[in-house]
Amino acid sequence: MTQPFPVDGVELTILLVVSDVERSKHFYRDVLGSTVYREYGGSSCVLQFQGSWLLLVTGGDPTPDKPTVTFAPPSDPDTATHELTLRVPDCRAAYETLRSRGAVFLTPPVESGWETRAFFRDPDGHLLEISSIKAPADADQG
Repeated sequence: MTQPFPVDGVELTILLVVSDVERSKHFYRDVLGSTVYREYGGSSCVLQFQGSWLLLVTGGDPTPDKPTVTFAPPSDPDTATHELTLRVPDCRAAYETLRSRGAVFLTPPVESGWETRAFFRDPDGHLLEISSIKAPADADQG
């Protein structure tokens, strides 16, 4: 019999490799509203962010427990291997708030048949998305 994966006490931590922890900490705290939980000597910072943990770390060489893995920030911001998506109640309002705090968006919010979304990047080029679902009556018209 296969044992289920334990879920009691499990918490999700998202790790992002950044080039400058201090700069990224300011972005995630001051622009997105995360809370700094702990910092480790300028090479990493743990944030509480929307019910999850966000760990910002600088790049690094392989270690004994990951002997073939090198940590590095994105080399090309136009090639995404992941993204953080934030579902918000009102995409346009969130867009205006984040822009006023310094977020730079790829485009203004774009509407599809069922959602409105907009993309922006953190200081290292990690892709983030804000999106909101349209009400059923609004979606029928879009």
